[in-house]
Amino acid sequence: MPFSVFDVFRIGVGPSSSHTVGPMLAVNRYLGVLQPQLADVARVKVDLYGSLALTGVGHRTDFAVLLGLLGEVPHLVDPATAQMRVDDVLRDGHMLLAGVHGIAFDAAADVLLHKNAVLPQHPNGMRVTAFDADGGVLLARAYFSIGGGAVKDEDEIGARHEDTGAGHEQPCPFASAADLLARCERDRCGIADVVLHNETRYRDEATTRERVLEIWHVMRDCVERGLHAEGVLPGGLNLKRRAPGLYRQAMHGAGGKLPADFAIMDTLSAFAIAVNEENAAGGRVVTAPTNGSAGVIPAVLSYYTRTHPQAGEDGVLTFLLTAAGIGMLYKRNASISAAEMGCQGEIGVSASMAAAGLAAVMGGTPAQVENAAEIAMEHFLGMTCDPLNGLVQVPCIERNSMGAIKAVNAARMALMSDGSHLVSLDQVIETMRQTGVDMQVNYKETSLGGLAVNVVSC
Repeated sequence: MPFSVFDVFRIGVGPSSSHTVGPMLAVNRYLGVLQPQLADVARVKVDLYGSLALTGVGHRTDFAVLLGLLGEVPHLVDPATAQMRVDDVLRDGHMLLAGVHGIAFDAAADVLLHKNAVLPQHPNGMRVTAFDADGGVLLARAYFSIGGGAVKDEDEIGARHEDTGAGHEQPCPFASAADLLARCERDRCGIADVVLHNETRYRDEATTRERVLEIWHVMRDCVERGLHAEGVLPGGLNLKRRAPGLYRQAMHGAGGKLPADFAIMDTLSAFAIAVNEENAAGGRVVTAPTNGSAGVIPAVLSYYTRTHPQAGEDGVLTFLLTAAGIGMLYKRNASISAAEMGCQGEIGVSASMAAAGLAAVMGGTPAQVENAAEIAMEHFLGMTCDPLNGLVQVPCIERNSMGAIKAVNAARMALMSDGSHLVSLDQVIETMRQTGVDMQVNYKETSLGGLAVNVVSC
């Protein structure tokens, strides 16, 4: 199944790509199908299952569902007014479905969390049902948030490995890292070149470049907001924002300049934590490739652009296109859903992507880039997803800092060799997949195990 760069990087809002962005998109898709019958709708009910139910409140899935029913989409919704709009619905017991059709709405009865039930197709499942005034069902559809904000309906999920764009194959298809390296060697090009060429299946090159740079601008703006926003994060843990203080300390210790010693790590941490504090607060972020891991790639790319004066738009494009190519391999051959893979599928994948991007812009060969991606993931294998109170805060925010630092180290290690290594990226991706399959459900974004039950949060 071919993937686009914009299946890996999506502009949305926090705190979760699979629990916030995905459900909002799913409801929006449902309303599109319901449109011919919209005027007959008297009630809409949304049933959430599995991980969407278990950590749905902490991940603000219920909030996202309401926004979706109001007709909002993640890349356009205004985070500054979203809460007010939802509060109005909860207070009045009434909403404009799809923004145009008035219906009664009772959140307690119309958004149900089934914590002891899982739809068989995927742990992030939901069902949306519309009823007429007599209680008859107008339309019922199941949707699945499969990671990174991607959504499939009940028909698509059964054909998840089929190419829905039959007859429009990418010009440079690749199904594995081995395929990708062979393509680079045959065409004497870099990974970013292959990915950019494949995007011509969907749009012209100039539009792709423009959209990739838009992704970077959203990432960069998120870093800046997070570095200057003070206060306490919502959700009940009373977690104080740390990024501004960390950044001030890093800059003070460096005399106002980015240094080449320990302050580099301090600055990377500040960048990564800034993004994920914004994510935790419901701000605008880019899934990279998920919201829970959204800070790693912006942190490493910010480090590169700020420490290399020659870094311009071409460098940013090479970084992000290379990272996207690696992300596509994980999406195709494993998963980036923490509900399937644990946190290795989020932080591990983002670190692998960031390491590859950095190695590429630092002059690495495709073999060195593949090695960097492999090194980064190899040292996240088995990481569980065990968020306190179902919030994307502890340990999620700090894990982005560690992911960024490991990504830089992995790129450096790969660049100090010729690219030859014993363990391939394909082998690591398959190992991650097998580890995710073997991992107990308690450790896969359910808040039923690990830190989520061993840390008293109140």
